[in-house]
Amino acid sequence: MPDQEAFAAFLAQLTQEYLQHGEEWENSTLGQFLEALTAWVQSGPGWYERHLGEALPAEGNWTYFAHALKAATMYE
Repeated sequence: MPDQEAFAAFLAQLTQEYLQHGEEWENSTLGQFLEALTAWVQSGPGWYERHLGEALPAEGNWTYFAHALKAATMYE
């Protein structure tokens, strides 16, 4: 499982991808992105099994992810 540093690097890479090609994303606005994120999290276990052939990792820290998303609404 990736560590915090790897997750931060992934987010930086995703940001660069958005800045360069965001207009090509299906969910290019914040509202669309958050709606899609909600839908994906709700169907995550099924998606994992269908597309990755494995169960959703039980050790995921959903609280940390929730705090990170909320903090991003005000963090500079």
